[in-house]
Amino acid sequence: QVQLAESGGGLVQAGGSLRLSCAASGRTFSNYAMGWFRQAPGKEREFVAGINWGGDITSYSDSVKGRFTVSRDNAKNTVYLQMNSLQSDDTAVYYCAADGSLYARRSSRTQVSQVDFWGQGTQVTVSS
Repeated sequence: QVQLAESGGGLVQAGGSLRLSCAASGRTFSNYAMGWFRQAPGKEREFVAGINWGGDITSYSDSVKGRFTVSRDNAKNTVYLQMNSLQSDDTAVYYCAADGSLYARRSSRTQVSQVDFWGQGTQVTVSS
């Protein structure tokens, strides 16, 4: 089991920034690719960003590319999501996820059906 705990969400004005953190405990953190997903009211959960086990390969959805940056610190068992130039469309519950598949660990690419463990989510609200 891997336990994931997100923090850092909140209310921010459009154009502002937030940094989400996800602390992991349990099994070896570096054995997993990590991902960030989000879910807005009435919508399906969607992929936002992913990072491979070593932290040198990342992937992003087109909607956040160039604005969000994912990173990880394996010594601290923590993954981060730096969100800049936030827009009202970014309002959602953000979830941290761990994917132990070899493909994700190497490529950073993950999807909802591949995720092994989820965090409880943290609310991000962007006011316009």
